[in-house]
Order: sequence, then C-alpha cells, then structure tokens
Amino acid sequence: MASNLAKKRALAAGFGTNANAVKYLNQDFEALRAQCLNRGGLFSDPTFPAAPESLGFNELGPGSYKTRAVQWKRPGELCSSPEFIVGGATRTDICQGALGDCWLLAAIASLTLNEDVMARVVPVGQSFGESYAGIFHFQFWQFGEWVDVVIDDRLPTKDGELLFVHSAEGSEFWSALLEKAYAKVNGCYEALSGGSTTEGFEDFTGGIAENYDLRKPPPNMFQIIKKAIESGALLGCSIDITSAADSEAVTRQKLVKGHAYSLTGAVEVTYRGRKEKLIRIRNPWGQVEWTGAWSDSSSEWNSVDDSERQNVKADDGEFWMSFTEFLRHYSRIEICTLTPDTLTDDSVKHWSVCNYDGSWRKGSTAGGCRNHAYTFWMNPQFVIRLDEEDDDPDDNEVGCSFVVGLIQKNRRRLRKVGEDMHTIGFAIYEVRKREVHLDKNYFLTHAQKARSETFVNLREVSTRFKMPPGEYLIVPSTFEPHLNGDFCIRVFSEKQTETRPFYCFAGTDIKTDGFSLETCRIMVNLMDVSFLSVSIPRLNVVSICLMCLIPFNLLNSRNASFPSSGFTLNNGIYQILVARYAEPDMTIDFDNFVACLMRLDMMFRVFMKIDAHDSGSIELDFHQVSE
Repeated sequence: MASNLAKKRALAAGFGTNANAVKYLNQDFEALRAQCLNRGGLFSDPTFPAAPESLGFNELGPGSYKTRAVQWKRPGELCSSPEFIVGGATRTDICQGALGDCWLLAAIASLTLNEDVMARVVPVGQSFGESYAGIFHFQFWQFGEWVDVVIDDRLPTKDGELLFVHSAEGSEFWSALLEKAYAKVNGCYEALSGGSTTEGFEDFTGGIAENYDLRKPPPNMFQIIKKAIESGALLGCSIDITSAADSEAVTRQKLVKGHAYSLTGAVEVTYRGRKEKLIRIRNPWGQVEWTGAWSDSSSEWNSVDDSERQNVKADDGEFWMSFTEFLRHYSRIEICTLTPDTLTDDSVKHWSVCNYDGSWRKGSTAGGCRNHAYTFWMNPQFVIRLDEEDDDPDDNEVGCSFVVGLIQKNRRRLRKVGEDMHTIGFAIYEVRKREVHLDKNYFLTHAQKARSETFVNLREVSTRFKMPPGEYLIVPSTFEPHLNGDFCIRVFSEKQTETRPFYCFAGTDIKTDGFSLETCRIMVNLMDVSFLSVSIPRLNVVSICLMCLIPFNLLNSRNASFPSSGFTLNNGIYQILVARYAEPDMTIDFDNFVACLMRLDMMFRVFMKIDAHDSGSIELDFHQVSE
C-alpha cells in the first residue's frame, strides 16, 4: 500500500514521465558514469550480469547448446573503432540474430522513421568518445510510467560475432545495446522470444496500439486511418507472406511482401467528378515504389485539380495509391495512438487518456470471464463517462470514439518460473449513475453492450468503439477465474472522459454460536491504543452489534473515511483483508468478520486523530509503529 501511495505521489509530481523517468532498480546513469570516469574503470552492471542467467532459462538456459562458448565482450573488443550511431539511425542498423524477437526489431525499426520518438527512447549524449565508461541507458514506457534503464556494454558473442541483434555496418552498436536494455527490463534475453510489434510500439511511445486485418476491415477504416494521422499516431502496414521464400519478394507492381511500410497520409480528391480516397505509403528503403494507379508517374494525377494535387516525387520511397487498391494488396495495418505528452506538434489533435492499475486475486477479484456467471461480478469494475460526441462532419455515424486497452503486467518476467501470459479480455455494459460495485444479479439480468474482439493470451487486448454519450462499465478479466495477475487499463478517447474504479466486498448470511476466546483476545488488544490518546468506545454488546450491521461499501479510494454508510477502502486494502481474514474456502466467518471490522474502525480513528489537518496522509515515528 505504501508503495502504491508513493507511486501516485511521484506521478503527480511529474516522476515517471519521459522527461523525468523513474530510475529502474534505482540506478542513476549520470552518477554511475561519473563514478566510473573518476576511478578510470568501465561499468559492470551487477543487476544484469554478463552471466548465463541473463541469457535465458530454457533454449538459452545455462545447459543449452545454443549458449555454449558464449563470451561477453565490449564493442571495443569486437572492432577497432566502435560507434554508437553512425549517420543517424536507419533500418540497416537492425539485423536479427539468434533470438526470435523479430517483433521487437520491427518496432525498433519504426523508431528510425520518427526522430522525436527515437530521441525519447535513445537519450542523446551517448558515445564511445571521451565520456565513454562502458555504461549506456535507454528509456521505455512500462505500464503507465517511463523508466530509465542502465546497462553495461558487455554483449553476448559467439565466434567473435554478436549473438543477437547487430548492425549491417558492423561497427554500430546502438541497436544491440537497446535490445540488451529491453532484455533487462523483461528479465533475460529469452523472455523476448515471440511477441507482437504493437507491444514494442507501446513501450517505445507510451501510446496504445490497434491491429486491423484488412481482409475484413471495419466499414469506417479510411476514417480511422485519416483521424489517426491527424492525431499524430504511428501507422504501419504490411503484406502477409505464405512461405519463407516470399519474404521481401517484390511483386510485379513493386510492392514488397513481408516488409514493414509506414502509412503517412490519407486524403480525398475530386477525380473525374467523384471523390477518390487516397492513401500515402512510405517504403523505409527509400526506393522501390508502387507502379500502379496513382503512383508518381501515373496519368490519374492529370485529372486532379492543381489545388488538390499532392506532392509527388520520383523514387523517394513514398507513393500514393487508391484506398481500394490498398485494401486489395495489403494484409494488415497497425495504429499506435500517441499520448498527449509525446506530441510536440500543436497542429495534430490530441486524444484524452485515462489510466488505472488493477489486479486479479484469487478469492477476491479474479472472477473470470462472463462464462462464469457466479464469479464474473467479482472482477474489478471501471466506469467511463462519455459526454461529447466526435467532431467529424464526414462521418455518418454519430457517437463518441474511444479505444480501450487492457495490459497484463510483467508476465514476460515470470517465464523464468514457468508462467506466461494469461488469456485476457473485457466486457462493456451501459450503466446509469451507479456509485457502487455491481453485483451478481446485475450481470445475470443485463447483456453486455460491447466487448473486446476476443480473449487472447497476448500482453494486451485493445479494441476501438463508438458509442452514444453516457456512462459505461468496463469489466476486465482473465478467461478462467481464480488466476492472480496485475493489469493496467487505459482509455484513449477523442474527447475528454472521466474514468473511475468501483470496489466491492461480498457478504453472506452470518451464523455464530458466540465469540471464541481468541476473538475476545483480539478485541481487547485492539482497544489498547492509549499511546495515541484515541478515544475508543467501550466494548459492549450494543456496540459490537452496531458494528456488525455496518455494510462494507467499498467505493472510490480517494477519501478514505468512516461514514455512516460504511467503510470506504481501496482495492489494495480489500485484497489484504481477504488474504488476512478469509478461510481456505474464501469465506469469512463471524469471528473474523468482527475482528476485521474492529481493526478497520481502530485504524480509521487512529488515522483521523493523527491527521489533525485533514491532509490525507500521516507520519509515524518508530515508537508509534512499534506500538
């Protein structure tokens, strides 16, 4: 609880932003580099050592043939004149090695197309020059905050060559060092095997990513693309391959299969008396362009008025094609909507962002999906209020656009202990001015209004929606109940929204034959708070009965108090109560119920006594804590 409170305060003070990133594992890059320069030695990172455990746990584990004869070497041991970045970061700096992290490398390649985003991930001022001390740092977005990750430059090699990502140049090392920093955040190199490019997109931008299959696109796909570009989003598209031989094969009309393109523009022009939707695409090679209709030298441009004619250059890697042709030739598109703090251009439209952390815990908040009707209601619940409709005169569908993203936290790090991604998703319900956690009866009698496209075992599930103004309940869950996990839920909306969590506590009929001796002892002990001069009511049957009738009305955590309607607690305290007072079958008997209530009563009274100025926080000295 103290950790969560400290995190909230830090975020409110600006910590965790890209400009003031959290120091990962409390390692300060500038201080560590200064220490190394002062003593004349090179940095060796004790938190991610040049050792087998940093490579992996299974295929790259200590006993694997793949890791035999691996040596960790610094760039200066691999070439005579190592460079951090040569002539700017380009796609040729990123060549895959003996690790199945092509998803990550595709995301890294996208960094080279956006200088602003690249500068956020790869801080400037790093080189193998005068300030070189064997230490580098990179910044990643991790579940709601930016972290600054320090590494040494000892890289795994085999037969004198880098084992993992490397540059075609051979003397350029920024991409290999970036991969190492990302491996550190995720526990080891092997934890990076397998994934989605959108995961890398998000960790390099803090944005929210969506993936669309163009074989079955939504009817408003063009509007989605156009709005995304106007909001400064990163967009990529590609053509699927059917075999390894197809990889980067060039079609008759000069499109490259299995190759990552950037999508940079979407317009409508008047062509022969009708509106024609056009898409602008960029090949990161800087050459090899589409030769079909609306290409650089095509005749279609001659029938477009000069005022609408787009800038067309010869063989610069960027080209136009009709939206119809785009859907016919390309297989998928990925859109990463950026957060307002990422965007430096005031000409783009900024989306509103709401972010909440949550957790699933067996017996309290891990209810599983809707298939499990009698536990589904136990899942965390979040209300989103949509007030304003979109500003889009060209869109015939009226409503409020928003994207919901559900991310499960730190699951890659758990691969070392045999765990992996849960299968996750969410459901959305329409509600009306509700201020309490909805119970089982509600979900048994009400249908969902929308849901994530599918439950899937990826780090994130995200889906775009357009709904009328109103209040909606988002219920994130794992597919099966009783699974522990932490998550982050984000709502990106075109207009300002309000999101808030609801929390709950379940109760059943209480039967008792009287208090046990142990319960009586607990009640007496809880009365002894004389060192704080707190007035506690005298223990009697009436006071106990009154306390037992007080319901647990666990609502918003912002103003913890003891109102007449019950206790106001947050999700973390709720889960602690279940862990402390519940029986093995996750029920709470009468004795524990009373002990729990009395402890809460005492804690609230003590807190309010010490917090004389109603500041919302208190400080305890060692004597008070020990008592």
